[in-house]
Amino acid sequence: MTATVHILTCGYAGDRVAGTVTLIQDGDLVAVVDPGMVADRRLILDPVAELGFGVEDVTDVVFSHHHPDHTLNAALFPAARFHDHWAIYSGDRWDSRDAEGFELSPSVRLMKAPGHTAQDIATLVETADGLVAATHLWWHADGPEEDPLAEDPTALRASRERLLALRPSLIIPGHGAPFAVDG
Repeated sequence: MTATVHILTCGYAGDRVAGTVTLIQDGDLVAVVDPGMVADRRLILDPVAELGFGVEDVTDVVFSHHHPDHTLNAALFPAARFHDHWAIYSGDRWDSRDAEGFELSPSVRLMKAPGHTAQDIATLVETADGLVAATHLWWHADGPEEDPLAEDPTALRASRERLLALRPSLIIPGHGAPFAVDG
């Protein structure tokens, strides 16, 4: 697998909130997942530059869901296509498509992951070290076991089970550092 995954900034939730922002590279694909709220936009832009990319090099942006803490800084990437649960947006084009199974590249695909919201999706990345999932099914490594803001806790549990059945080696949660999956 050729895809690589880089955490641009680790999120947190508490008195203040920031989303975890991820960059994925696979061939010509340079995708940013959840460019949402951060204390300073440099926390997104500086790591992008350190990886050797400019904002114009980002080809795609993926929203796990449409809360501002995951979408607020999308306009930093003016050349990108934008992906959510039901469409691809580029300039003034809105191309409807189901996110389930949609491939951004040979090693990167989307998966429906409802629960936190009905429109949540996960970004699945096949890397040399195994499957990596960027998802809001967890806020951080410690959970919470029950998402207090979940629109549908039953769907959230089912989505977690479905994702874990894929045996990811790493999960990038919505508001924390990546964590390894046991077993």
